Amino acid sequence: MEFAYDAKTEELRERLLSFMDEHVYPAEPVFEEQLAERDSEWTSVPIVEELKAEARRRGLWNFFLPGEHGGGLTNLQYAPLAEITGHSPRLAPTALNCAAPDTGNMEVLTMFGNEQQRKQWLQPLLDGEIRSAFAMTEPDVASSDARNISTRIERDGDEYVINGRKWFISGAMNPNCQIFIVMGKTDPDAAPHRQQSMILVPRDTPGLVVKRGMKVFGYSDGDHGGHAEVVFENVRVPAENLLAEEGSGFAIAQARLGPGRIHHCMRLIGMAERALKLMCERTLSRSTFGKPIAEQGVVQDWIAESRVRIEQLRLLVLKTAWLMDTVGNQGAHTEIQSIKITTPASVEWIIDKAIQAHGAGGVSQDFPLAELWMSARMLRLADGPDEVHKRSLAHRELKQYRTEGAK
Repeated sequence: MEFAYDAKTEELRERLLSFMDEHVYPAEPVFEEQLAERDSEWTSVPIVEELKAEARRRGLWNFFLPGEHGGGLTNLQYAPLAEITGHSPRLAPTALNCAAPDTGNMEVLTMFGNEQQRKQWLQPLLDGEIRSAFAMTEPDVASSDARNISTRIERDGDEYVINGRKWFISGAMNPNCQIFIVMGKTDPDAAPHRQQSMILVPRDTPGLVVKRGMKVFGYSDGDHGGHAEVVFENVRVPAENLLAEEGSGFAIAQARLGPGRIHHCMRLIGMAERALKLMCERTLSRSTFGKPIAEQGVVQDWIAESRVRIEQLRLLVLKTAWLMDTVGNQGAHTEIQSIKITTPASVEWIIDKAIQAHGAGGVSQDFPLAELWMSARMLRLADGPDEVHKRSLAHRELKQYRTEGAK
């Protein structure tokens, strides 16, 4: 069993670490200043485009996407790079063109888009010229069961007509969002997993209305494109905008969400490392009752427990990445669900302890911890809540012990 990174990964890690030290970390205070000066909380700021240009110049671009269209990396090679970007999650993933939801949308277009769809939408996304949105979740149904999706996509001659309401649609508030991938029902009478389809809807299509931005614990998440409530009112698009074939929407969603889940977990480990670093620095620089806070037993317990949890999470994520590379997403199903269950919750715990160690500063805008906590807590819901993954994982585990004919 080999635990060392291969030569290509190590070389890219060194280049990425240099980029973070020389450009990303120094850009964080500039980013905050520019955020305070912008006209809308949903628009990007100049420093982001500067970082993107520098990252691309250095060849630090599209790492997440294997094959000819992307960086040519395996999941196992990408994992430590994504972890590094997690140290500065508001800047680094976007700078490298490795930010959600564009990553998942590019994967969908690569796997299921036809030549024209890839030319029109994939290439500008790969070049970082436009942004995109993924419209799946709905306010009126329990969207953790995707079969509940009620938005209708109905064929009418050479067009499809879309009607429905979505919310928490990632990327939709970005002014540069040009394309939506929309999931809805094309055949309510088909088998449960064949009722849904996905279709491409340009943002300027009549009837597509972005009603409002949705905040997460009071944060706009505007630098990543935000989240929105979106209404589709008799939205008409050409029939050739359909992805793959009618009834393939559920399968496309599953193919999209697997890589997305592990990418989130990779970055979460970097967020945990950043929180632990801040906790150690803060507790060594502050004293209570005659000694540094770091000397308090409860604080040392937090620090030790944080290190153990990070190492456990990293090994499980790397194993999952290796399985996805060697036996495919379906073969790594158990591990993908495992990391989705444990990584956000464990990282949330670590960040919470770092906040506690910072006192009032931990919940303020002077440190990144409050926003890091928000991101970790949100990921216990995004791409499926903990409880749904636990239910599925338990069913899979029990299956091997059930007697024939038992339910």
